[in-house]
Order: sequence, then C-alpha cells, then structure tokens
Amino acid sequence: MPQDAFTLKFIVDELNSTLSNSKVNKINQPLRDLVVLSLYTKDGSKKLEISANATDSRISLTKNDRGNPLTAPNFCMLLRKHLTGATLKKINIVDGERIVKFFFDCKNEFYEAERILYVEIMGKYSNIILTEKEIILGALKSSSLEEHYKRVLFAGAKYSFPDPQEKVNFCDKDNALKALANYNGGEFARFMFEKLGGLAYSTCLEESRNFFGETVCDFDEKKAKAFIEYLINRSSQKISPCVTIIDGEAKDFFPFETYVTHKNFETISEAQDFYYTQKENKRTFAEAQRKLFSIAKAHEKKIGKKLQIILEREKECENIEDYKIKGELITSNIYSIKKGLPYCEVINYYDEDSSIVKINLDVNLTPAQNAQKYFKKYNKQKRTLQAIEPQKKTILEEQQYSQSIIYSIEKAENLIDLKEIEFELTELGLIKIQSKKPQKAPMTPFRQFEINGYKIFAGRNNIQNDRLLKQAKENDIWLHTQKYHSSHLIISIDDKPLTDEVLLIACEICAALSDGKTGDKIPVDYCEKRYVKKPSKAKAGFVNYTNFKTILVTPNRHSDKEIL
Repeated sequence: MPQDAFTLKFIVDELNSTLSNSKVNKINQPLRDLVVLSLYTKDGSKKLEISANATDSRISLTKNDRGNPLTAPNFCMLLRKHLTGATLKKINIVDGERIVKFFFDCKNEFYEAERILYVEIMGKYSNIILTEKEIILGALKSSSLEEHYKRVLFAGAKYSFPDPQEKVNFCDKDNALKALANYNGGEFARFMFEKLGGLAYSTCLEESRNFFGETVCDFDEKKAKAFIEYLINRSSQKISPCVTIIDGEAKDFFPFETYVTHKNFETISEAQDFYYTQKENKRTFAEAQRKLFSIAKAHEKKIGKKLQIILEREKECENIEDYKIKGELITSNIYSIKKGLPYCEVINYYDEDSSIVKINLDVNLTPAQNAQKYFKKYNKQKRTLQAIEPQKKTILEEQQYSQSIIYSIEKAENLIDLKEIEFELTELGLIKIQSKKPQKAPMTPFRQFEINGYKIFAGRNNIQNDRLLKQAKENDIWLHTQKYHSSHLIISIDDKPLTDEVLLIACEICAALSDGKTGDKIPVDYCEKRYVKKPSKAKAGFVNYTNFKTILVTPNRHSDKEIL
C-alpha cells in the first residue's frame, strides 16, 4: 500500500482540513502498536488511527469501534497525561519523508506548551514519538544508547530525524532528473523506486503507467524532465481516491483512479478506512479460524485415540467364537481325553468338512477344567464386547459431531460464521472463559436465498441448524445431504405449492454447502419439517428424520440468488 511521501501529502492535506483546531477528547491504545485519538471537530467527533505496525503503518480516520485492554499501556497513559484536552493546531509532513508532525497546543491553569507528536511511517521501523521543545517525552518503541548509537529514542533525549535514504527526493527537480537519466531499459517502475525517495513501488508502478503506458519507449532527457514535472504537479491536482478490487478483495488504495477494477470514494480517508478494515478483517478472520480449527482438530484427535483403544479391544475379541467351539468340542470328547495331555485332536463337527482341529490344553487341569477355561475366556470377551458396544457408538457419534464442527470452521466465510462455532466449543468446555457470567449464544443471521418468490434459509453451523429447525413451520421443507456434513436448509412454503425448479435449486445449494461440494451427483434428502425430530440431549445439529425423498444433484451455490 502506498503509505509513502507522495500519498501522505494528500492524506495530511485532507486531515488538516478536517481536524485543524479540534480538541483531544479520548486517547486509547487497543493494540500494542495502534493508538486511537478521539477528537472533537467542527463537524462532530472523529477517530484518528495512528498505527506503527510493521505491515500496516498508517495515519487514517476511521469509523470502527475497537475494544480496549483492561489496563492501558504505558505509552497510552503518557499520551493521556500530556495531550488530553489539547488542541490539534495543524499537521505537517516533512518534505520528501514519511514523517508526519502533529502540533498540539496544550494549555491548562498551570502551564502552556506546544507539543509535537511525530509519526514515522517506515515499515518495521515505524514509530510514534511525543516531544516538547524537541526533547522526547516518550516513544511507542524506545531504544537505548547501546542499541542504536546513531539515534537514541528515550525520554529526555533530543529528537532527531532518522538517517535519510540514499535516494533523491522526487520533488528535487534537478537531482531527480539526474537520477532518472541513468535509465537504460528494464522495468522503469522498479528503477524509479530504487532511485527516487518518497515513492512506494506501487506508486511508481501506477504513475509510470499513467504517464508512459504499459512500456517505456525511447526514454530520453526530455521525457525524464516531463515525467518529473508531472510527478511534482500531481501533488497539487484534485484527487479521486479509489481502492483496487481483485477477485472481490481490496488489494490497495490510491489517491487517483487506476486502470484496474476499483471502488471510488469521496475522500482518501474513506478509501484508507475501507482498505485497512477489509485487510484487518481478513487477518482477524484467518487467525480466529486457525485458532478454532486447532482446538477442534485437537479434540478430534483425542476422540480418535479413544476410538483406537476401543477398536484394539474389539480386535482382541475377534476370535471369541473359537473359544466357545473349543470348549464344546472338549466337552463332547471329554471321556477320550486324558489329563496331562498338552493338546488333543478332535473332529470339528461345526465345520462342513468335519476337519480335524488341534486344541491346546493345560497339563495341570482335567479335561472338564480345560473346557471351563475356554468357556470363561468366551464369556469374558462376550462381556467385553457388550461393554464396549455402547462406548463405541457414543465415541463414533462424538467423532461425527467433531467432524461436523471442523467442517463448519472450514466453510466459514467471515467472522460472523465463526462466532457461534466459538460459543459451541465454549459450551463443550474446549475453550476456557474468564468471565463467570453465563454466556449467551450470539444471534447471527442465517444465509438467505430468494428463488422465484420463495425464501430459502441455510444454517452456518450446528447451533444455527438447531435454531433454524425451531423457527421453521411444520409444512416447510427441510433439506440435508445424505452421508455428507452439510448445512440444514429450510424452504419457507408460506402455504404456496412447492415447484420442482425451486426444490432442485435448493438441493443444489444444499450440496454446495456440504463437504461433498466438489463432487457430482450428491444425494440430498428432503421432507416436511414435521418429520424432523431432535432427540433429547442430542448434540447441536443432530436430528432424526423420516418420510423423506432423495434427489441426486450437482452442487451449485447460486451466489446470484443469495441475499447478502
């Protein structure tokens, strides 16, 4: 993103017109490297985000509400002490640098002072530093004399600018012209980025395309001079902010329109806020999804270990009938078997071919006792099988339920989808909560589709599937894929006759919202809601249903019919 001197100039101009002579009302630090100033302006309250994040360093107005830590960080307390109630007089950008100065007029009945908040937008070296009379009062990221002998950042030290880059300021017309004169082919935007300071690579790419087109041909001193003048004049032109959109995703923001697909905004602050909100939501969603997925997979692994133990015990009993047969064969031949024999060979009358079977005996036991020994083994394993059968059934159900949660996490598309899954895992005791207050399940909306006047609702997860079933009417149509994890769907009938087209499309959506979405000819069961019952104490999303019919369909999300 172009948080460079070129773009920052437009941002600062806009902030000056909006925030000049505003009063500092609140100061918060919701994240380790993000400070939010709440300011009273002539147009009402505004929120200014100042980020020193390595990848998202920025200065931007925002409408987002952020949660704050229970205990304010030290730097936040420092800013509150020195800037609360202060007047923001003006905002300046250091020429050709990614450094912005906020001038605050701080007055009360005891003192009057001008304090400057320096915001350095420099990637991983970004920082926020408060000064008075060029003496540092505090910095978000402090450094000691031993760590940075060229530039010291701690309270009481004199503030100094970072060492300049070995690049020419693009506003320095003569030197910029000399720097570009060495261009002899290759990617011009990359050459420009390496030679001229104050320009991000994305800005270089965009501005070179605007001036030269896709390729730079017959480059000479005349073209270089015209291009430098074009760049310098751009800073005084009227902007038309936009955010580039690729595959439905915000990729970058610019002060001027671009050739690629984009979304226009009235102000660059709005463009920035949209871009960073989208980016932050994506990152937050990915982190939340990864966290929930890790918890659910760990739970599934634990269930898998329990199941493995059950299966091993079951395997130990796979020859149970052999013990019974051997006991009965010994009993039927008891008078021909003498005590002390290590084994006996008898006709196996259970075998169609009446084969001879060899049976091992305990030399210390009588034939009757040997027979009883085999019967005891048979009865013991029979009891074992009877005991593990309900355990196996329960564990298999738990495994199915765990897999349904994992599927819900995998198909989640945004943070809304993850809220109820997090609550579900909390209810299972897999996520520990600090608060002792009872938690309520968040009421997030169902997915909704409209087809030929019929409304179709789809659950996003197990909790929503249960809620959807409760809200449906008895004659509504309920759908679910057969032998696949999927969303529960409800076709709202409203006393209208169901058409084959609506039913087919609903089945295709149901298949698309299942883990069989990449397959073909997916079986989808459907019936009236009256035939769908939730067993007592059953896990979320689990139901029994009867009187159903099945349709084989090819998955199709029908996104054009979805109401977002």
